[in-house]
Amino acid sequence: MRESVVSPAADFAVALLREFVSLGVTDAVLTPGSRSQGLALALAAFDSARMLDLQVRIDERSAAFTALGLGVETGHPAIVVTTSGTAVANLLPAVLEASHSGVPMLLLTSDRPSDARGTGGNQTTWQPGLFGRFVRLAVDVDAPTGDPAEPRRAADLARAAVDAALGTHTGTPGPVHLNLQFREPLSGPMPALSALSEPLSVQVQPSVPVQVPVQVRLPADVAAAELVAPAALSAPIELPRGPRTVVVAGHGAGPAAEELAHQGGWPLLAEASSGSRYGRNLVIAYRELLNDPGLGGLVQRVIVFGHPTLSREVPALSLRDGVETIVVTPAALALSSPATARERFAIAPEPGGEPAAPEPALTLSHLAASAPGGEPAALKPALTLSHLAASEPASAVPPDVYNPGHRVTTFLTEASVPPATGDVLDAEREWLRSWVLTSRSIVDAQSDDVAPPNVEAARSPNIADRRDYRVTELAALRTPISRRMLGLAVWRATWPHDRLILGASRLIRDLDRAAPGKKITVHANRGLAGIDGTIATATGIALASQRSRFPGVKATATATAAARTATASGVGVTRVLLGDLTLLHDVGSMLFGAGERRPRIQLIVANDQGGTIFDTLEVAATADRTAFDRVMITPHTADLEALAKAYGWHYTRATTRAELDAALTAPVSGPTLLEVPLQR
Repeated sequence: MRESVVSPAADFAVALLREFVSLGVTDAVLTPGSRSQGLALALAAFDSARMLDLQVRIDERSAAFTALGLGVETGHPAIVVTTSGTAVANLLPAVLEASHSGVPMLLLTSDRPSDARGTGGNQTTWQPGLFGRFVRLAVDVDAPTGDPAEPRRAADLARAAVDAALGTHTGTPGPVHLNLQFREPLSGPMPALSALSEPLSVQVQPSVPVQVPVQVRLPADVAAAELVAPAALSAPIELPRGPRTVVVAGHGAGPAAEELAHQGGWPLLAEASSGSRYGRNLVIAYRELLNDPGLGGLVQRVIVFGHPTLSREVPALSLRDGVETIVVTPAALALSSPATARERFAIAPEPGGEPAAPEPALTLSHLAASAPGGEPAALKPALTLSHLAASEPASAVPPDVYNPGHRVTTFLTEASVPPATGDVLDAEREWLRSWVLTSRSIVDAQSDDVAPPNVEAARSPNIADRRDYRVTELAALRTPISRRMLGLAVWRATWPHDRLILGASRLIRDLDRAAPGKKITVHANRGLAGIDGTIATATGIALASQRSRFPGVKATATATAAARTATASGVGVTRVLLGDLTLLHDVGSMLFGAGERRPRIQLIVANDQGGTIFDTLEVAATADRTAFDRVMITPHTADLEALAKAYGWHYTRATTRAELDAALTAPVSGPTLLEVPLQR
């Protein structure tokens, strides 16, 4: 038996993960590799000790999107661990989505020591700065040497990373990249599981926010206000009544949009994944009404929450002359002036304001500093984690917030409205009433539902009436499925304890045009609105929402092993409504390794054998049909039943309304694929 050797790499990994756990990190997703073995074995020990939940995947792209889903559901950053080389590059799609949608994530990429770069070494490339402006913080960490101060440095690193990922001082959560250099020996003996839950022996000083004044630009008829970041930003800005106003809730808006619309008595234009598509102010047919001169043409002010992406009419509204746009976003803090890195990180400087002497073990990667030709510039020395605020990291890039045509000048963190009285109250009630009633009539006229049979006829003494009832009932059950019918059926089948994920396709737009108000949890990857990683994201959401055990709760090794192989016993089902190309693009994420947790997830695949969303483009009417189909629709003949069987998923198929309803109401005990063929 080989004698265990001391490994500074493994010790640093343990110290780093222990601090992450103490800061509230509950989830990690790992892909295997040699350079990352110290992190991998440490994560396995933490998972066995129930200090966090570990998922193992073979594909880094899938792992990163799984972490994205975990972050969406929990609101905390999930860790992603990779080895070096191309493994790191595979994280980029999820990093882009997380950055644009404001989802926290911790990327721990293993690397060879810096002196191996540029030597042609095996699996060695330039990993620092790989994610550019799309991470909130990037740190290139020198290889540990066993210095007694390294546990403290690991704790400092973890604290800075979590603060940046959560947007604690900026209001802009997102991914963080820690590039961890490791020298051999890459792994060593692990401490006892009980010791992992003990606090660090070194004293770690928490970062102290710098109180900086933040100027919030307001409309001319509202008094300007200066706020102090970040605590005083909890006080909402009161908006004046009077202008004819609508409230837009884009993706991720949350309940604040509905609350303001209800408080103001204004129409609520809420997208399907907004988290605010409910309430008596909801206007479903908002596209049509925004194009109506008698309603949309009279709008004077639009208040936007979240990230609207599903219509052309909403951004067009903000581009109209005479329409004031107010964007309510936590990123208003980061948009404030002056935009310095110190304000963004809000970390206290050393007494006297001068940086302390550098500690060479940790250096900051300056992502924006690239030499001509795209080669990374030399890293500036003399920067340590305790002085990140004195640098110009990637987070100094202005956040990507909703701002059509760069015409929005008013950004608030919170908003409120005073009570309405007299003529103003009467006018706003009539304004809301017109929008809601007109929308209701449009939605009813667009319905393709087959009229249900008259129940009274089933009990009629007249034989002809009873026969007509049976004929009508049978016709309704045999009705072919349309996209609208499919979306509404899935919407109706989803309850507050469930999760609904919508893929980027025609389906989310059709659902957005028809879905009634319902207070359920809906997610879609609308940061960049791509089809990439949909299954993996949904899997992360399912794993977190159905968790029956929580990290931090100790258990015996036997109980832990049993929990790893059992189906999650938490409540709810995660349903994923997606197109066939979205499924095929992420089909590798259907793979669960032996012993990995298999959540209750149902993929509802609208299979029209290609990307028929492009049929809605103007060019579809004039392009050569054969060429258009080949390069845009990309038709296929994939056998989805065979795919499901290959990955160990249960498979069902629905071609009629009756079969669809039966499939959506049947118990879901594990991964299930429901195929719904549709006409192009």
